[in-house]
This record gives sequence, structure tokens and C-alpha cells, in this order.
Amino acid sequence: MTVPIQPTSQPVTTHGNFAPASPDPSGLIPSSDLAATPEKAEEAIVPNRRTSYTPSDIENLGRERPPSFRSLLHEIGFCYALLGSMFISEYMVSGFAILLPSLSTALDIPSKAQTWPASVFSLVVGAFLLPVGRLADMFGGYLVFNVGIVWFLIWTIIGGFSQNYTMLIMCRALQGFGPAAFLPSGIMLLGSIYRPGPRKNLIFSLYGAFAPFGFFAGIFFAGVSTQYITWGWFFWISAIILATVAVPSYLCIPNQRKDANRQASGVKMDWWGAMTVIPGLVLVVFALTDGSHAPQGWATPYIPVTFVIGWLFLGAFFYIETKVAEQPLLPGDLFHVKGMKPLALALFLQYGNFGIFIFYASFYIEEVAGVSTILTAVWFTPMCVGGLILATVGGMVLHLLPGRILLLISGVAYILSTLLFAIVPVEFNYWAYIFPAMICATLGVDITYNVSNIFITTSLPKARQGLAGSFINSLLFLGVTVYLSLADLAVSETEDKGKRESYKIAFWLATGLAAAGLVIMFLGVRIGKAKSELTIEEKEELENELVRRQTNQ
Repeated sequence: MTVPIQPTSQPVTTHGNFAPASPDPSGLIPSSDLAATPEKAEEAIVPNRRTSYTPSDIENLGRERPPSFRSLLHEIGFCYALLGSMFISEYMVSGFAILLPSLSTALDIPSKAQTWPASVFSLVVGAFLLPVGRLADMFGGYLVFNVGIVWFLIWTIIGGFSQNYTMLIMCRALQGFGPAAFLPSGIMLLGSIYRPGPRKNLIFSLYGAFAPFGFFAGIFFAGVSTQYITWGWFFWISAIILATVAVPSYLCIPNQRKDANRQASGVKMDWWGAMTVIPGLVLVVFALTDGSHAPQGWATPYIPVTFVIGWLFLGAFFYIETKVAEQPLLPGDLFHVKGMKPLALALFLQYGNFGIFIFYASFYIEEVAGVSTILTAVWFTPMCVGGLILATVGGMVLHLLPGRILLLISGVAYILSTLLFAIVPVEFNYWAYIFPAMICATLGVDITYNVSNIFITTSLPKARQGLAGSFINSLLFLGVTVYLSLADLAVSETEDKGKRESYKIAFWLATGLAAAGLVIMFLGVRIGKAKSELTIEEKEELENELVRRQTNQ
């Protein structure tokens, strides 16, 4: 975890790295003052440096355009590519749920098989995030991100021409490799290019805001495609958007493949870890997802078999990561960062809450309230607008307010978003229940996603930004997939009570998840202000310089 710069009137002397200079004009520091601590490092002089910086200069560096970009237009193109990737991944998740009924009719998909076209996409994404995140650390974010975008574009076009259930499943599964590549590498690019400070806060806030924006657009275009064109256009509109993302992605994303630090780090793939975590996650999530729709439910033989085998693979993965792997996909020292364990657990619960909300809120509005698809998209508009407003405001206040306070606010918002649906009466007013629920949902996910992303990426060095991206998105996708599967099981077991009551059980489950996440955040997470500070590499270099000078005394 990085340590903020302490204000001082002395200049900071550096050559690409920053530390306050010594008040000793001779440049000599007594050995007693050279304790190798971050605080001492930031107050020490580093000789043979060419430029001096004051703490206000460090603050300004957190606001300036990164040197990776030649111009503001270059940076805008980069941001468009990154924000567009987040937009399109959410577009395909939310819109497909709306598209599914008409798609099932067109392709003659039986009701018990309708779950898989929707869930196989998220399953593939979640299972491959960690290995692909390692590839990003090995080869750089530019290559992995662009390959993911092009791959997603190809299978989105083909998916629009699906002729039967098998072809649709294949296309949706292969689509999943795209976000598995560009989501972690996108976080990696943002985390490695932007140094801690207000500019990074703003860009991460916009990145998070494009999730509800894409979610809204997916619902809207799915409704338009279903009612006025044909379902294939839902895929082809997505492909058009992806094409507009691919061009600036290729032209504007800095190519980090030849980065000296990356070449020197010697990052390798953990093949044994990859070969155990992928089948483990696939089998466990398959059992959870299909268990409520199998011919005999969980009594169907292949459900418990795949569930147990999946956990055996995950057990092997845990053993390999802790005892065998030279460079594990999920290194244990990741959790040595103060507050990382409770934060990860709380995020896993809260993202589960959000996953249940986005799916069952749309189901409740359409199937119970009887609202049309287009009007459903309109009802979700506050999520989109609220997300964009939060992005703008959040980028301006994240360096002013402690992350702990923001996370507690978002935790309460998560609870209210699903609680309002759980208690909504048969005859309800949109402005009294649905509107505030939408606002709370975007408050919850946007604040949580932004604060946690900035904290995790700032707490890890550049060589581990791929790990940061895969870890962040694994919590998101697996949280959504696992708890949505449990909600689906609860709804299936209570379907005799009618859709309204069974959906409310899902909302109560989500409310419980959010409440547990809030308690964990309150008790275990202490995150400060996301202000301008030294990077991990800069602090390590300064500490090493202090140790070298102490040794030479």
C-alpha cells in the first residue's frame, strides 16, 4: 500500500522519481536519519539528480497528462477505446437478457435451456481472467487488449447469424474470450499509465460509469431490435460500436511491449495454475447455474459430480498457488496489502447483490409490472444518467474524501437498491420505489468499483497491473455469476408462489449479501483519500537509495 507524501516546505530532488530534499545544504545526511522507511525516504536527498520538485509539484503531476500521450487528442482516443470496451461488455450482458425471449422463439430454444446462452458468456469471462491477466503482464496491455477487441468483434458479427441453439451457444462462449482479454488489460493500461492523483481518479470514474451506460444501451437496443427490426441487429449494432473502438485502440493505446521494466521482470505463465483454475471455475459455476434447471434438479447425477470435481480442481489450484508455483497466478502476497482481504470479500458479496439487481429488476419490471421493453429501458435511465454524473463528481472528490466513507455510502446504497424491490407493493409508484432503487444501484456499484480499482492498482507495481485487472474483474464476474446462480435456484424452488413472490426472494437474498458486505467494509476496510503521491516504483527506488547510502557511511 502506498504512503502519501507528507507536506514539507523543502524541494523534492529527483531524476524521474520524487523525494523531499534535505535541509542540509551540503547534501550530507547523518546516518542516524537514514532509516529505510517510506517516510524517511520521502524526506531524503537523492544526489546526482537534475530536477527539484516541491510537494505542490507532485500534486500537479497527478493532474497532468501522462507522458505516454503526445497530445490531448491522443489521450482522448485512448480513453474512448478503454471506456468503449467497458460499455460493450455490459451491453452484451444486459441486452442479451432482454433479447432472450424472442431469440428463444426464433431458434426454438426450450425453456430449461434458456439459461445457458445468457450465462455461458459470463462463465467464460470469469474463468479465463486470471490466466489472461498474466498474459497482459508478460506481453503488455496493448497486444492483449487489441486481440480481445478484434476477437470479440468477429464472434459478435457471427453470433448475429446464429441458425440454431448450438451455434448460438458456441458464439456466446467464444465471445467471452474477448472481455476476458480486454477487461484486465484495460485496467492494467489505466493503472500503469496514470499515476496516483485527480486525473487518474477522473478517468477511473468515467471507466466505471460506462458500465451502467452500457447496461442501459444494451436494454434499449435489445428492445429496438426485438420490436422494430430483427434480433440479429442487437449483435450487429454491437459490432459497429466495437469497430469504432478498435480503430482508436490500435492507434492510441501506448505499446508497452518493449517496456524495460517488463522485460527485466521475467514474468512467466503459471501453466499448472491455469490448468486447474479454469476447469475448476467452469465446473463449479456450471453446477450452480444448471442445478435448478436440470431434469431432476440437484438430484440429477451430473450436477453433484461436476460440482465436486470442480472443487477438487480448485483445491489443486490452491495447493499449486501456495506450495508449487514459482510465479502463481494469484500470489499470496497480494493479500498482504492492508485491508485487501476484507475488501475482496466485501466486493464479492456486493457485486453479487448488483448482479441479482440488474437481472431481476428487469424481469420484475417486464414480467410482473407488465412494462414494455422500450419503457423498461426508460425506467433504467437514472442508472445511466446517475453513473455519468457520479463519474464527473467522483473524479473531483476522490482525492478529498476518504475511501472508507465513500465505501460505506455505497454499501448502504447497495442495500436500498434491492430492499426497495423486495418491499414494493402490487400497485406502486415509479418515483417512490423504482427511481430511488435505480439511483442507489448506480451509487453502489460506481463508487465501489472506482474506489476499489484505484486502491488496488495504486497498491501494486506496474509489473503487476495485469494481476490487478484480472483480480478486480474476477471478483466482479464471479460475484455476479455465483450469486445470480444461487438467486436462480431460490427463484426456481419457489416458483409455485408466482413470479412476484419468487422474485422478491431473490431481492431479499441480494439485500442480505449487501448487508454482509457493508458490515465487512465497516469493520475491516480503511482506505484513505486517493490523492497525488509517489508510485510504488518511486518509493522503492528511494528506499533502496537510502539503504545504499546508509551502507556506505
